[in-house]
Amino acid sequence: MGEQAVTGTGGKPAPEQTPEQTPDAAGEDAAAATGGGATTGPTSAGMTADGAPPAPADISGAGMSADAVPGAPAGGAPAGPPQRTTDITAGPGGVMTDEVGVVTGELTLRTEWADGQVILRVQYKDADEWYVVTGGRASLADPAGLDAVHTVAVALLNRPEG
Repeated sequence: MGEQAVTGTGGKPAPEQTPEQTPDAAGEDAAAATGGGATTGPTSAGMTADGAPPAPADISGAGMSADAVPGAPAGGAPAGPPQRTTDITAGPGGVMTDEVGVVTGELTLRTEWADGQVILRVQYKDADEWYVVTGGRASLADPAGLDAVHTVAVALLNRPEG
């Protein structure tokens, strides 16, 4: 490994142990390694060589990432419409769908909200195709009500006891 700086009073390197590379030189090396130009944004990942905390940064929201886009999931992809998913067991009569009629057995229920409307869909567990539950569309102005609608739909359609 390379040399380590020994900190003196006030978190500054002791004069006799000053590393050969100065902070300015380190910044230039980092800029050269990333294609030139000055470096911007946080570069310390919350740590510094001298033990001093990094300068505070304004990270809005939950403080997850300085590059986070509000409403976007990790990875920067845009967020889709809100939805909830639960595995259920259909009762003896199954669940009626618009596309294929009755589906039975182990299913996955998805409650999704888009454009002021809630839609219930089911699929056979671990299948690719989703089917709209017959009568499973309703107006819902506020997506905050999605959890309540999903809870009621699970209570009505999940019949593991038959």
